[in-house]
Amino acid sequence: MSKKIKVITGLIIIGACFVAGFLMAYIYQPVEKTMQIYSGALKDYVNKDYQNSYYLFSRISFLSNLKPYAIYHQAMCAKELGDKKSEMKQYQLLFNNYPKNKISTKAKYSAAQILIEDEPEQARKYFEQIIKDYPDTDYAIASEYYIGIIDLNKYRRNKIFPMSVKDDIEMSFRHYLERAPKGRLALSAVENWLTLDKEITKDDYLLMANIYYLYNDYENTKKLLANTDIKESWSLDVKNSYALSNYSRAKYLAQYGIQNYSQYTNEQSIKEAVDVYLKMSNNKKADIDFLYNISGLKGKDYIWNLKCHAAPSEYQEGCYRQLYLNYPNGKYAPDALANLFFGRIKARDYTNASKIGKDFLNKFEKDNNAPMVMFWLGKISERENNYDEYMNIYGRIIANYPDTYYAYRAYLARKHIKTSILNAYIKEKPVEYPYTNISKNDVIFKLAELKDYDLMMEITDDDFIRSWIYYEKGDYSHSMLLARDAMEKIYPKPERTDLRWRLVYPIDYYDEIQRYAGAVGNDAPLMLALVREESYFNPEAQSAVGAKGLMQLMPATAKEISAYYGYGLVSEDELYKPELNIKIGNTYYAQLRSMLNGLDISAIAAYNGGIGSIGRWKKNLNYADTDEFVEQIPYPETKNYVKKVFRSYWNYLRIYIDG
Repeated sequence: MSKKIKVITGLIIIGACFVAGFLMAYIYQPVEKTMQIYSGALKDYVNKDYQNSYYLFSRISFLSNLKPYAIYHQAMCAKELGDKKSEMKQYQLLFNNYPKNKISTKAKYSAAQILIEDEPEQARKYFEQIIKDYPDTDYAIASEYYIGIIDLNKYRRNKIFPMSVKDDIEMSFRHYLERAPKGRLALSAVENWLTLDKEITKDDYLLMANIYYLYNDYENTKKLLANTDIKESWSLDVKNSYALSNYSRAKYLAQYGIQNYSQYTNEQSIKEAVDVYLKMSNNKKADIDFLYNISGLKGKDYIWNLKCHAAPSEYQEGCYRQLYLNYPNGKYAPDALANLFFGRIKARDYTNASKIGKDFLNKFEKDNNAPMVMFWLGKISERENNYDEYMNIYGRIIANYPDTYYAYRAYLARKHIKTSILNAYIKEKPVEYPYTNISKNDVIFKLAELKDYDLMMEITDDDFIRSWIYYEKGDYSHSMLLARDAMEKIYPKPERTDLRWRLVYPIDYYDEIQRYAGAVGNDAPLMLALVREESYFNPEAQSAVGAKGLMQLMPATAKEISAYYGYGLVSEDELYKPELNIKIGNTYYAQLRSMLNGLDISAIAAYNGGIGSIGRWKKNLNYADTDEFVEQIPYPETKNYVKKVFRSYWNYLRIYIDG
């Protein structure tokens, strides 16, 4: 090889090494460096320095699993800068190179929206791809709407409107409305649909009328209902007439529809019509009996269930028996059988109660009434001194239904504890990311570390992660409700140490609760449970009757307590201050507890139902112990309230006490 060739070869090798080194320096990036750049880019975006944010996101390595999200953020920066060309370029880069990434769906959807006016056919292709590839997403649902809009705009401009195209447009709007009746585009879909010079069916008028009703546009609902078949629309007409204060029409339609047209609508619609009718009632028992007598087979079990609830106590058991025998597999069968069971408990007929209870558990083990039935079977065994059996039953309740009110009562029974309060101190533990078995290299974990919450919301379907995001953003009530509903769907329940429980039962405002509970002798975990159930930790909560703040104090009660205990004048707006609300609320609860001989079950009931009611119930009810008293509280709201507060109390103890 000549010297010249060797020199050229050497230069080529050096050049290749230089290029390779340059590319590696650009492509390869230590994880720590990537996280640092991404974090800085997010801060710039929040501070509205979109140009620098765009630049920093571009520096994220293509080898990083954060790159798709960096590209999406670049698109967002370009959008803020009004640079549609760059925005579109980043969207296309994202969904072309990362087609299976969840954020690519949104990128393609956003790109299609940009193109609707100038390149409608390309936009249509993108929307159709979304519907085909991601049919179960919200983006696919909205794509149906936009395809209808694209076709509508095209043929309006051409002034040629083939009937087949009108059919397609109509189908697009119909599909959207059927899948997203409360969607943000629903009203626009209805209004555009109505502009088509095309005959609209009665069923479609009903679909559109329902949209107007959901958006509280009752006058337009009324107009569209005039074009529907009354056999199918009567229930919606009942609700709309009531909303328009046309009570005579609402009442007449409810009666006529329940008597003649129940078979043409679904059971939920019948239930809603019944509920509206009873809102107008001056004598609910008589009106329930009337509706029961005129109703057909469909929906009758709901009215029958109401009839049983409203019946005098001596007739309830027979009513529930007939309901169960006629609808043994119906929606209200478990509730009917559970009431039959407790009717035998009240009658001290433990032999038949045991038979009914065991039958219930064989058929409805996962029903909400199952823990109650099992608990009372345990109480029966305990009365019969069958130690092994009742200890086994109580243990099964704690194992199978660990987060319920009855698990707490079972725990007390197993320990032979006669009080309702354990005087235990809980150890504060922070709300944490809900999963520990996740790799730190997992993109959702990285985004969590970076606090890129908006993108996390886009790519996760996990309600516990979404709950955690709301918590991190300071939206405690939304966080708790989302986690609560997600946990209700899980069976069997996770271990008490599972981090998801902290989202369901967070410890918020506990320093203030401890301080003021301790000052008046209240149990701090119980007060924490009360705050959770009263307001879901929303300091600005206000009830329909005017109760305010974390502990839902009525202004008149708060003023009375403040004046008596020398707290000074308290305005209604001041009740939204967490510390003051907790201070007055604890003082009020301590007063109730003192008036009720220190009994917390009674005080919790009084906090909801009023202290006068407690006195009447204790005088008139036939009960042998606390459990029988709670089950027989005549106000369903108060009975459920007591169970909910002590359920929360129990969960705070089991989640936050070590050992």
